[in-house]
Amino acid sequence: MRSYAVTRSLFTPTSLPKALNRLGFVQADPLRAPARAQDLTLRHRVTGYCVGDLELRYPKLPIEEDFFVNYGFVTRDLHHLMHPRTPRTPWTKVRTKNALQILEFVREVGVVKPSEVDDRFDHGRVTNWFGGKSKATTQLLDDMHYIGMLRVAKREGGQRLYEVRVHDPSEIEPLAIMDTLVDVIVAKYAPLPSASLGQLVSLLGGGIPQWRQHRQSMLTRAKKRLPNTVIEGVTWYWPEGENPSSRSQTVLEEVRLLAPFDPLVWDRRRFEYLWGWSYRFEAYTPAAKRVRGHYAMPLLWRDKVIGWANISTKSGRLIPQLGFVNGLPKERSFTKALEEDLQRMSVFLKL
Repeated sequence: MRSYAVTRSLFTPTSLPKALNRLGFVQADPLRAPARAQDLTLRHRVTGYCVGDLELRYPKLPIEEDFFVNYGFVTRDLHHLMHPRTPRTPWTKVRTKNALQILEFVREVGVVKPSEVDDRFDHGRVTNWFGGKSKATTQLLDDMHYIGMLRVAKREGGQRLYEVRVHDPSEIEPLAIMDTLVDVIVAKYAPLPSASLGQLVSLLGGGIPQWRQHRQSMLTRAKKRLPNTVIEGVTWYWPEGENPSSRSQTVLEEVRLLAPFDPLVWDRRRFEYLWGWSYRFEAYTPAAKRVRGHYAMPLLWRDKVIGWANISTKSGRLIPQLGFVNGLPKERSFTKALEEDLQRMSVFLKL
């Protein structure tokens, strides 16, 4: 099962559009240590990928910034299946009126920066999701994007620029859409322990709030129709047509430094089942309480995660700090494979 998880997730590198289509969804995170999670995820799966390629090519790719089980990038087909959404909380008449005014303004201008909307409309300041204060128009733009009135056209300096989203209704029945979305989850994160499948279907409520009340029935149908097996009391699920016990799986003699949100290691429950130790993301943990570091990247050797690495750069050079669960492997092949991935990392970072 461990080999199956590794070989299916770390497929042979391909083009960026093909990799995005195969993944369906790439989780995004703004931290750069040494690069953002979306770039670190794609570097293993896209031929010749360099940091920033996704943002640079985004305007011409058939993808959208959107929420799925987390925030990130989804294929346009997947995006359309989740819309139109209901708001996170019901809108008042005033909020609806303000949103329609902004929508008309964006339609007239084309592509807008949040600052341009702020200059045109003064809706005051409100408490944001983190307890601080932000401009009401900025938060309203975020809500309009979430429900599908607007889309992210591109980014400039990390800031989202918006344009009006063209509605493309689906002719697929809601139940079929829900099952399709669950299939995307399973295809991305399989093999999945039963509890992890339930967790991800629960998180899907953020992508389809209009059908949140149907999550339990979605999960029930998935468990009935998906292939599965029981190992040491844990039920595992995977996509139809795949065979975890296939002898055709070849684990490569490679080291891979993975983003904390890489699909191979995202599920911390599965991580402990497959590799026998606990991994936690500690970027938001006080420094004195960190066990493995600010942005400890799981270190995969062959089909085992045997440690972690914190990567920094100085004067154009890569500075890795490594840690191991059961000590540094003594094989020369490991040393060579580690050097090769660090070299790939340097090229990826354009050092």
